[in-house]
Amino acid sequence: MGGAAAHLPHWAYLALMLVGLYAAIAKPNLAKKVLGLGIFQTGIFVFYISLGFKFGATAPVVTGDPETVYANPLPHVLILTAIVVSVSTMAVALSLIVLIKRAYGTTEADEIAALEVEDEP
Repeated sequence: MGGAAAHLPHWAYLALMLVGLYAAIAKPNLAKKVLGLGIFQTGIFVFYISLGFKFGATAPVVTGDPETVYANPLPHVLILTAIVVSVSTMAVALSLIVLIKRAYGTTEADEIAALEVEDEP
């Protein structure tokens, strides 16, 4: 694989990270911020998975052939664990956003901050 196709995973994780970072920073809605962070994490996952890829490599199962090139399974295992943690963290964050919506009537961060300023003596 050569040329522009060799850099496709780099462009993919860069695009995902930029979209996620934009959503996390620029959007005032808390749910959009959490989803933006999820997209950002997905870009990081694609980055680490692309690091573990070797062209022409096989699964790390010993076959007896001394010239077999094996792929490193560690990045994939670590990303699988990270995906489980990120999904559970996102579920907790979204449930907290539901509680914030019930308490304040909105999920817009600037409106919540304005309500907090009004409540202070």
